[in-house]
Amino acid sequence: MRPDQSGGDRVDGNLPLEVDAFVGRAAELAGLAQALADTRLVTVTGPGGVGKSRLAARAAPLSAPRDGVWRVELATLRDPEFVEYAVVEALGLTDHTTRLPRETLLARLADRQLLLVLDGFEHLVDVCAPLVTELLRRLPGLRVLATGRRPLGVAGERLFPLAPLTEDDAVALLVDRAAQRAAAPDDETVVREVCRRLEGIPLAIELAAGRLGALSAGQLLERLDDRFRLLTGGGRDALPRHRALRTAVGWSHELCAPEERLLWSRLSVFAGSFDLEAVEYVCSGDGLHADDVLDVLTQLVAQSLVGREETPAGTRYRMLDTVRAYGADWLEAMGDATRMRRRHRDWYLGLATWCELDWFSPRQAEVAARVEAELPNLRWALEYCLTDPEDAHLALCLAGCLWFCWVGCGRLSEGRRWLERSLELPPEDLVHEQSRLKALWVLGYVAVLQGDRVPALAALQECRDEAERLTSATAVAYAEHRTGCLALVTDDMPRAETLLRSALERYQKIGELNSNVLMGQVELAMARAFRGDLAEAVRLCEDVRRVCEDHGERWARAYALYVLGYAAWSEGDLSVARSLLSDCLGTAHTFHDLLGSVLAMELLALITVTEGDPAEAAVLQGAAAAVWPSVGLPLFGSAYYNRPHELCEAAARERLGDERYEDRVRLGGRLDREAAVARALERCPARSPELPPAPRGPARHTRGAADMHRPAASPTRKGGETAG
Repeated sequence: MRPDQSGGDRVDGNLPLEVDAFVGRAAELAGLAQALADTRLVTVTGPGGVGKSRLAARAAPLSAPRDGVWRVELATLRDPEFVEYAVVEALGLTDHTTRLPRETLLARLADRQLLLVLDGFEHLVDVCAPLVTELLRRLPGLRVLATGRRPLGVAGERLFPLAPLTEDDAVALLVDRAAQRAAAPDDETVVREVCRRLEGIPLAIELAAGRLGALSAGQLLERLDDRFRLLTGGGRDALPRHRALRTAVGWSHELCAPEERLLWSRLSVFAGSFDLEAVEYVCSGDGLHADDVLDVLTQLVAQSLVGREETPAGTRYRMLDTVRAYGADWLEAMGDATRMRRRHRDWYLGLATWCELDWFSPRQAEVAARVEAELPNLRWALEYCLTDPEDAHLALCLAGCLWFCWVGCGRLSEGRRWLERSLELPPEDLVHEQSRLKALWVLGYVAVLQGDRVPALAALQECRDEAERLTSATAVAYAEHRTGCLALVTDDMPRAETLLRSALERYQKIGELNSNVLMGQVELAMARAFRGDLAEAVRLCEDVRRVCEDHGERWARAYALYVLGYAAWSEGDLSVARSLLSDCLGTAHTFHDLLGSVLAMELLALITVTEGDPAEAAVLQGAAAAVWPSVGLPLFGSAYYNRPHELCEAAARERLGDERYEDRVRLGGRLDREAAVARALERCPARSPELPPAPRGPARHTRGAADMHRPAASPTRKGGETAG
């Protein structure tokens, strides 16, 4: 059972990079598992490279509570402000409301039994310690396993100091890693001496094993002795284990070719994982040609300095924290850190722009996976923009470009925080003011979806006023559109229709076509449906559906299917309505779009009771009720959106009786999101022959609807979009 939707990093199903092969540590593994069984907070401490993360990842599943084991990787997180967001994200607790992340954790984990692994917290201990204290105090079903180079220092903490490997385990590790490179050493005496020199530190041993393909064990020992004497001839105050690790890392650095050392240092600017394209752009030049980057990176992988992993976003690379820190020191010493951070920022600003353009394309799912993988680097780029006064205006651009991530991929709360921080900066010139206008309407949009009406209206009104002053037709259209969306969810249908029609006409005039424009037409269709004009609502959404299918767009299409499903239900065509809504729910869930998911689930519950199964309808209503707190005000507090829910509840209560109805609702409320979606889709055919095809040929328009076939304002050869 999972705390919530897919998206967390479960230790029992998705191990960290460094635990692909586990050698030795049998006694420590059993001891840590017992400690976890006896104590609610266990902290594995030890020097860098000693294997804390590896041991934690192996021990945690042995003590897995009912709701699983969830890992939060903190080593790559730089900003203490986002620690709680990282925990929420790792647990899959998508939350669209204005609640603080700690409030989300306390509310959503109240009845859960799970083990939370906080991996690599030492640089964030001032934030992690009070967070862990409160979570353990208020969540009786929670246990915490932390790993770091220091204790958390909170009451009830049980320390589990991790010593280096025994000599036998160290030898076994070195031999195992060497065998993976077809370079098994033949002199056990020399191998044992190498392991003794490296003090049994696993990371140091793995780095040394990476050289056995080119050196014999004897040559390795000789060079290692030279490096160790050089190091210990200096600072005697360092602990032996720290010297041993730094010896191995430094020795590996010395044995690298010049271009390998250069790339190692430059790779330290990345946060988390990265792909080859990013490395080729950020790290090439000034001594490293772009055409040589792949070969040099391959050598670093072969030496265990960089890890390679396959992900839904493709092949990616990652450096262990100790290795990255060593490279960062060298980059700083070379005086190149600032330039590389700027290149990193430029790449991810460009990536965000490309992803925004490609959101309106058949690559929409690929974009969602890419942004998910790149979030640590995008956050790092945003943070750099906000800390460098000369680059602060770029934060507006980057936060605005990522609207599709905040809105379409279930990250409203985080997006709002970045947008608000960016908008605290004053505009400096006209170009910056245009970025500010976009950030304002995106902020307004996010606040509308969170149900935070006053800040939403304030942001949209400021955007409208400034856009008119600057004669920015695009920003005026977006501000008007999102103000119309606010009117829609607050039941002011005449105003919603007026504003949405006007915005669509503005989009048509400037030639804007993208997912936002299509959503405006869907919202107009919803307003018409609520006012009883189902025919126009269907015409509008069939048009949206055809354009989406022409462009491979899935996110806005899901909302068009919701309106079409609503219309089919209203006309009594339950089989078509179910097929449409099953497609809508499946797509929304794929994108982690809670609003689209829960709206579809509410309507599927009504269809289910109409088909004669009130008990299952009540279960679906309970499942939807459990999701709404993560979205905002249930059904926006709207009488129009609430009507299907009320009809379903009344029919189910009448047939089941109050007591049985409430029992079934409680059953649905206990389902995690994966199970709830699966249950809602059980009756839905994967591909229904009754699902009517989207009309081909000329689109059918109504008075005031935008021409959806005009080119976008900022066309690209990829057919992308720019949202204002």
